[in-house]
Amino acid sequence: MVSSVKVQKIVLAFSVLLLFVKVLAWYFTHSVSILTDALESIVNVLAGAFGLYSLILSSKPKDKEHPYGHGKIEFISSAIEGVLISIAGVLILFKAINQFFIPSQLHDLDLGLYLIASTGAINYILGLWSIKQGKKINSPILISSGAHLKSDTYSTLGLVLGIILIILTGLNWIDSVTAIIFAFVIIYTGYRIVRKSVSGIMDESDQLVINEIVDLLNEKRKVEWIDVHNMRVINYAGFYHIDCHLTVPFYINVNEAHAILDTLTDVVSDYFNQRVEFFVHIDGCVFQQCKICQIKDCKERKSDFEKRIEWNEVQLISNKKHNV
Repeated sequence: MVSSVKVQKIVLAFSVLLLFVKVLAWYFTHSVSILTDALESIVNVLAGAFGLYSLILSSKPKDKEHPYGHGKIEFISSAIEGVLISIAGVLILFKAINQFFIPSQLHDLDLGLYLIASTGAINYILGLWSIKQGKKINSPILISSGAHLKSDTYSTLGLVLGIILIILTGLNWIDSVTAIIFAFVIIYTGYRIVRKSVSGIMDESDQLVINEIVDLLNEKRKVEWIDVHNMRVINYAGFYHIDCHLTVPFYINVNEAHAILDTLTDVVSDYFNQRVEFFVHIDGCVFQQCKICQIKDCKERKSDFEKRIEWNEVQLISNKKHNV
């Protein structure tokens, strides 16, 4: 598996190359819409450099000062990237409005078109790859970088269409209008990245991860797992810290309870490629739960089994033992 640091190094190297190509295209054309692409690429390079540092830092093991590791730095890095993107969008907006009222002469638009189109194609391929690798290794910074590269591609596509319209019509004001439109797109992209990063910093519940765990536990469920409740999931930049209560038969000994606990933790750890840490509190069952208990040879049963409860998000996160 490719490491997140190696992926980010490749993303950063291509960002520098594409920045050079876009600046070259702007130099030849004097197009403000091409300048918007170049300014955003400057942000890509800055964010990529800080992201690389963050990934190197987050890969360090836990220590006394950081008992949960250094993964949170990835969320901070993504937030900074989002802020930089939004600032670039605002600068582009002011530049485009000024250019609309005080237009400049455009040159060599056909050459600019070829250069910008090539950067868009490379950005899209790089973005897809970054997102794929980010999902594979649970790296928010790679996913956000990939999403930004893809959104950059969409704006580049719009920019290409705008340049084609200018070439066909000779209306230079289209250049400024195109830049204004994509300035707002860039600002919104930055906002979304900041919003997601702040959610991670504030330990906001990750609905998708919780739903994955619910489906996994229902699929791999053992009869000794009478219920699981009071679950909390914290995402430390792809390393999940999970707290929960596991209800087991009250009459078993500590070693037997621990063995049941191990089966639960192994199932979830294998699913997340060992990027998970558990703190599980063991509860003994109560007689009111006999109706949902699937253990057939239980000598302590006080009532017949009635039905199996299919766990859902509400049940798993609530601090309450399950019963009919």
